Amino acid sequence: MRFLPCADSGLLVELADLQQVHALYAALADAPPEGVTDLVPAARTLLLQLDPQRADVRAIEEAVRAAEPRQGLRDESEELEVPVVYDGADLAEVARLTGLTEREVVEAHTGARWKVAFGGFAPGFGYLTGGPEDLVVPRRTESRTAVPAGAVGLAGAFSGIYPRESPGGWQLIGRTDLQIWNIDRDPPALLRPGVRVRFREIG
Repeated sequence: MRFLPCADSGLLVELADLQQVHALYAALADAPPEGVTDLVPAARTLLLQLDPQRADVRAIEEAVRAAEPRQGLRDESEELEVPVVYDGADLAEVARLTGLTEREVVEAHTGARWKVAFGGFAPGFGYLTGGPEDLVVPRRTESRTAVPAGAVGLAGAFSGIYPRESPGGWQLIGRTDLQIWNIDRDPPALLRPGVRVRFREIG
């Protein structure tokens, strides 16, 4: 465990892997140390956002080190069903990379019990874990300059849904009309850490 300051309003905790991140996040989420205003998990880090007026960084570090890690994320009770048309531009390439047929790729993706491990890249983008090893594929060698909102993709061991049009290098296997990010909704993001996701084929 390593602590790195982030300007005057953040403290980054580096950990060994995603499992340790989730365990520490779960331990701190319900009762964060004094002066911590938010917790932001990532693949190997946990960012503690601080209130500079109340935060004692040394005391926070001690509290984090003393925390009892526990399994799971803060809230894993919510499940989101995502309807998908599986006609992505990279579906054939994913099939080639995995040795599966395109139909088997779709069946593996819809049959998995995905869960949002953390957010990042863009507001509302959730990194989904829990897929089968068969679907572990590399990012594209060249990123696209514009990936449409709602595109469903794979990269490494993760699946994800682009919340808005943006550049991206994930392997695109389908698309959904579900609005993943909406600032007029509370909360704006459908894909929040701990939310379980099931993909359903349509079309």
